Amino acid sequence: MTTTQGAASPAARAAAPAVASGAPDIAGRVARLSYFFPAHNEEANLADLVAEALAELPGIAAEFEIVIVNDGSRDGTRQIADDLAAANPGIVRAVHHATNLGYGAALRTGFRSARHDLVAFTDGDRQFKVADVGRLTARLADADHPDVVVGFRIKRADPLVRTLYARAYRLANLVFYGLRVRDVDCACKLFRRESLSGLRVESGGAFFSAELLIKLRRRGQRVVEVGVPHYPRTAGSPTGAKPSVVFRAVRDFWGLRLRLWANAARALARGETILPEG
Repeated sequence: MTTTQGAASPAARAAAPAVASGAPDIAGRVARLSYFFPAHNEEANLADLVAEALAELPGIAAEFEIVIVNDGSRDGTRQIADDLAAANPGIVRAVHHATNLGYGAALRTGFRSARHDLVAFTDGDRQFKVADVGRLTARLADADHPDVVVGFRIKRADPLVRTLYARAYRLANLVFYGLRVRDVDCACKLFRRESLSGLRVESGGAFFSAELLIKLRRRGQRVVEVGVPHYPRTAGSPTGAKPSVVFRAVRDFWGLRLRLWANAARALARGETILPEG
């Protein structure tokens, strides 16, 4: 994993003016927020997503950072990410995997790279609006003081086959783990940093989000949900339904279930930490 910056491209320079230096105090903003997103071959979405984040986050947080996690992309994602970081120093950072390690590994890198007390993420495909992170921060401020706010897609903008797969996956998590979350893999989530301290997750693939929520719930962390809009992908190609991705998720699902049956304490202690150790 490396963090680098390069000369700014025209797209990156166009995004830079969206930052509001000395933005006015806005009621309801959180103090500090780290926002990150994984990106695998997202050159067509990257500059627009960062421009959107630069425009929307000043209304959500008084201080914020944007972390791009390039998961071994083979297109122009790496260079565009470095250009955006160079054009917005101190606000945008680019972190790179030398090879494609998987969705869960990219999320883990995002969490480890985050510097602030609140950490939010969406995907890099622009199927969620950055402004809707504000729905999560508003819910976090409620009197019940939740530790984690996870979005659920009000209406999925996905092909039927992916919607059916998601329903089956949700049912499996409910039956075998008792996980009562209506949209486990919704890529719009917000965490208090302290809720992740010492937590270990083994999966580096698509089961990462479910394993994370399963282990948070078993530690007694309060996880709540809020509805968010979902939008069709307009550029790039999805990878979540690839057979290799599905096989890895199924393997990780059953691996954790069998280990929990055998020795729950040992199973919960397996995996890599979400936050840096020490």
